[in-house]
Amino acid sequence: MIETEYNHLQGKRVGLVVLSPYPFDPRPRRIADALVRQGLSVDYICVTDGKAPWQEKTRGINVLRVPIDRRRGGKLAYAYQYSVFIWAAAAILAARSWRRRYDLIYINNMPDILVVSALLPKMLGAKVILDLHDPMPELMATIFAKDPNSRIVQLLKWLEKWSMARADQILTPNMACAHVFAARSCPAKKIDVIMNSPDESIFPFRPACSRPTLNRNGGPFVVMYHGTLVERNGVDLAVEAFARVRTKIPTAQLRIYGKTTPFMEEVMRSARGRGLGQNVLHLGQKSLEEIVGAIDTCDVGVIPNRHNAFTGINTPTRIFEYLSRGKPVVAPRTPGIQDYFGEDSLLFFEAGDVKELSERIEFVACHPREALSITGRGQQVYSAHSWKQESQTLVRLVGKLLEPKKAH
Repeated sequence: MIETEYNHLQGKRVGLVVLSPYPFDPRPRRIADALVRQGLSVDYICVTDGKAPWQEKTRGINVLRVPIDRRRGGKLAYAYQYSVFIWAAAAILAARSWRRRYDLIYINNMPDILVVSALLPKMLGAKVILDLHDPMPELMATIFAKDPNSRIVQLLKWLEKWSMARADQILTPNMACAHVFAARSCPAKKIDVIMNSPDESIFPFRPACSRPTLNRNGGPFVVMYHGTLVERNGVDLAVEAFARVRTKIPTAQLRIYGKTTPFMEEVMRSARGRGLGQNVLHLGQKSLEEIVGAIDTCDVGVIPNRHNAFTGINTPTRIFEYLSRGKPVVAPRTPGIQDYFGEDSLLFFEAGDVKELSERIEFVACHPREALSITGRGQQVYSAHSWKQESQTLVRLVGKLLEPKKAH
């Protein structure tokens, strides 16, 4: 237990809903683990990954998988997947509510309208948390190249506001998103920030250490990217920058981790066409535990995001994951990142500037002591927002939400 005052949470029943497979989405996984540690019973309703059983008990979490093959696609594909999963989750929550009522329903967007699945449990007395991982209007405008004033974006803003009104508590991963939501959809007092810090049990802290970077034991200088392999995240820009780096650092190697996508397949074809097939490696999707090992074998992590409405307010979890293991990070100058990190705590470049991105990578290789100092300052920022502290904030919010009513 974090604090004895939250003993009233023991035995409370939670339905957590997320349109992604367990255990690959780190934020809801961390949330579920934190709640289970406080003695709550968690039903984790998600989609199947095609391999795991439809139902299992793992790490104290009751995982219930809906047999939907989640794939990226056009607007109709998104609408179909969202609709099917919303009604499947609603049916599961309704059926299980009749046997024993839920005390809390924890909804993870996307989509925001997934909160519909919580309506029956809410009518039966459950509190509802809506955790807005991503602002849908900005993300969809970026994915489909829509004008901010287009009908679809305006509809998404209306759905965001409607969905937030259905919840008792709104959570979001950073200050930039909180400001956006407060300005257009929800009173600020209803919104709290729970940052996307990595779980220390998976990403134990390791201080940055000074060591030669180039030609150690004859091995390569390893640049790493891990995450969603889509255009907005700029992995193609990372490859372009890496091509520049290779002209000065022949031992350099770019290792890319993430589930393959049509965009990534095109990026790899381009890399092979430029003669980089032996140096740009796409190593596929890995578990969080495997990502820790991959980070430990790299020299620098890159966040090559393009600048757009979504990435401008995003604070990538990958920054904290690299810092937790003592690795320098090259990241774009965007509000969602600079709200937390100063110019002396990350290696910044202007989003979209391939030349500056390559220069920052080369700086790490050629100036390891200076990179070490910058990484140390970045780790101070990380330590101020560790998951241990963020999870305590989460438990306090849940504890307050589920406080027993005092007798008058």
